[in-house]
Amino acid sequence: MTQEMVISVAERAIFVVLITSGPLLLVALTTGLMVSIFQATTSIQEQTLAFVPKIVAVFIAVIFFGPFMISQVTNYFHDIFNNLVRFIG
Repeated sequence: MTQEMVISVAERAIFVVLITSGPLLLVALTTGLMVSIFQATTSIQEQTLAFVPKIVAVFIAVIFFGPFMISQVTNYFHDIFNNLVRFIG
């Protein structure tokens, strides 16, 4: 296995991680921003108000983006296992 192959596999792994985690992180970021703006305008500083909407939003995003995320990770591992002989030998 050459250095180029190792870099290629690692690069694709990082790309898959970013693609699969990106939608959930964006949903959590957007929800947190909206909640913090709401808290700043209403002077409500309840700690649970910051976490509960994020948890609900991320759960809904997992339901919505779950098939896409699973297909990306499955395709990556399928490619890795199909090329395992080439990587090892």
